[in-house]
Amino acid sequence: MSSSVSNDELEVQATRVVVTDQHLAVDLADGRTISAPLEWFPRLLAGSPSERNRIEIDAYGIHWPDLDEDISIKGLLLGHKSGESQRSLERWRESWARGERVPVLTLPIPPDLANEFEALGVPAEDD
Repeated sequence: MSSSVSNDELEVQATRVVVTDQHLAVDLADGRTISAPLEWFPRLLAGSPSERNRIEIDAYGIHWPDLDEDISIKGLLLGHKSGESQRSLERWRESWARGERVPVLTLPIPPDLANEFEALGVPAEDD
């Protein structure tokens, strides 16, 4: 038996977010609470309690500005883990360790990163 879920059923806004050392819990406007293991989100796992607690909620999801992390409510409802590549996570950890909280993309993209960005549809050169 198969079932489908329409986009309308997934458009629920977060009202409250709690991040512990082990879990991410999100209260939704429709009364549900969903949670996921923090290990699904390596940036949150690496963050300090104060960085994890600085949260911005909007109609699409949750943003942690200090950790440059975004998680959609739709993704949480569907059970999606972080889709960040290991290479991207390593670059973020290096910049985060240097105190660079939000890496800024500059063009042209270095040749060793060009393939990764082209796969995302980002041109390697500034047109």
